Amino acid sequence: MQIIKDNAIIEDTYTTLADDANLTSGDISISLARWKRDRELLLAHPGKLGVRILAADTTADLASDLKHIHLIELDFADFADGRLFSHAWLLRGRYHYQGEIRATGHYLMDQVFYLSRVGVNAFKPAKAEQLPTILANLHDFSVKYQPSIV
Repeated sequence: MQIIKDNAIIEDTYTTLADDANLTSGDISISLARWKRDRELLLAHPGKLGVRILAADTTADLASDLKHIHLIELDFADFADGRLFSHAWLLRGRYHYQGEIRATGHYLMDQVFYLSRVGVNAFKPAKAEQLPTILANLHDFSVKYQPSIV
């Protein structure tokens, strides 16, 4: 599947693994709960590691391990919950995370611009036909009144 990363459409190299799935080779994305449970095993994984964060999760749980994690996925279960915006800001602002922060799940196309302002640099749409809309929405506003985290 294709995603948008840094304002370009690229192929997604990550495989999303369920908490009970066997580890596969290559780049993988796992839940924060699995990261906590299998941290030592995952550190030995030969591919890149991604961790999925839910709104109820705490970014502080990952702070000391961010150097090992190439991707943080913000999994939007409900478009009405703004805590993942705060997680993105904390990752960039407080913890100085330089890797990919990707929005997945049920975010609204109207939120893309604002997500980019708090540090999200990648977007995984529900449908491939949403890619052009996301790219366009990244440039919704030419004048910005507040500073960005990035």
